[in-house]
Amino acid sequence: MMSDATPGLHTLAVHAGLAPDPATGALQTPIYQTTSFVFKDADHAARLFNLEEVGYIYSRLTNPTVSALQTRLAALEGGAGAVATSSGHAAQLLALFPLLEPGLNFVVSNKLYGGSANQFSQAFKRFGWEARFVDFEQPGAIEAALDDKSRAIFCESLANPGGVVTDLKAVAKIAEAHRIPLVVDNTLATPVLCRPIEHGATIVVHSTTKFITGNGTTIGGIVVDSGKFDWAGSGKFPALSEPSPSYHGLTFHPTLGAMAYTFYGIAIGLRDLGVSLSPQNAFLTMLGSETLPLRVAKHSSNALAVAEWLEKRPEVEWVSYAGLESSPYRARSEEYLKGSGGSVFTFGLKGGYEAGKKFVNSLKLFSLVANLGDSRSLVAHPASTTHRQMTPEARAAAGAGDEVIRLSIGLEDVADVFADLEQALKAATA
Repeated sequence: MMSDATPGLHTLAVHAGLAPDPATGALQTPIYQTTSFVFKDADHAARLFNLEEVGYIYSRLTNPTVSALQTRLAALEGGAGAVATSSGHAAQLLALFPLLEPGLNFVVSNKLYGGSANQFSQAFKRFGWEARFVDFEQPGAIEAALDDKSRAIFCESLANPGGVVTDLKAVAKIAEAHRIPLVVDNTLATPVLCRPIEHGATIVVHSTTKFITGNGTTIGGIVVDSGKFDWAGSGKFPALSEPSPSYHGLTFHPTLGAMAYTFYGIAIGLRDLGVSLSPQNAFLTMLGSETLPLRVAKHSSNALAVAEWLEKRPEVEWVSYAGLESSPYRARSEEYLKGSGGSVFTFGLKGGYEAGKKFVNSLKLFSLVANLGDSRSLVAHPASTTHRQMTPEARAAAGAGDEVIRLSIGLEDVADVFADLEQALKAATA
């Protein structure tokens, strides 16, 4: 049991969402591997289905193991509520689902993970949702892209893979002026380095597959709501502010107040889209989250050492790491990331595309995988993997040009990381 004072991040990572199991007294949250839950009687069932009472119905909607994870991640991000999903992409779908309809649009940073860019520009287009990609380094470009059919602004706090730190406060002011939510993907920064809600974000999403779980075992996602947005004030969000035919005319906001968006995500989003997180995966993510602050500190200190080392190498043209003194994002790193650049960053290898392939093929300690945020050091050549579907021009704009190497620095002894990088650099540029 925690005290009434606001606990620190390390305490939240260990205790938030955790309570002794009422049936057995088990300290760790059990895996409630069940499809459904027995109702006390017909009236109890009716109250649950009418959203008049909080409880468990069916594990596509709610499950005690998943609920514990949602409580923990909402606490870590400083949000009012959270909805766990089957992947990071599912989290993005669920986050935007209450906001958009065919013919509406949202404005997106062009510094974005390649999979997200493809989801937004291709898959969402089939829903009639338009993603408008602009350079968020130019606030005027954001303003120019917004119109009366815009319903959200989306960015990453720390961009994947380019290491760009978004000026969240500036973007949040634009979103507030247009009375639309700012949705921030905080996967790379994690709440250890950045809590976007404190800088004006309305909604935060994560691929929990990455740092929150941290060990490469579990796919998952989370949508965290600040609980601060007035969904009924502008008339732009009828899914939340008008009577819902799915629940006998219930109006989610203001009826459910700060939890309106979260309840919609569960009661309609998970019900109809089915992008639910399994209890087993929720349990594994809970275990990983306990050590998140410790791991991120080690990841970040290792990454800074590697970035400084790479800056001095003759085989390297440039290093994009916000924690470096030479970085153009150093000031933003201090403001938003506690002076860090996280553990995922890019550098430019002399020799371009072919040298990049030789480099990743020569590494031994690093693993070449389509993932990041693992306890092990990982590498990717975005031009031939994560951003392969994009045009060369779009890849370059996203910070994923032919010469770009993305590193996700793990928890190994940093001297061993240096040794592996050195032999691969020599092999790639021989």
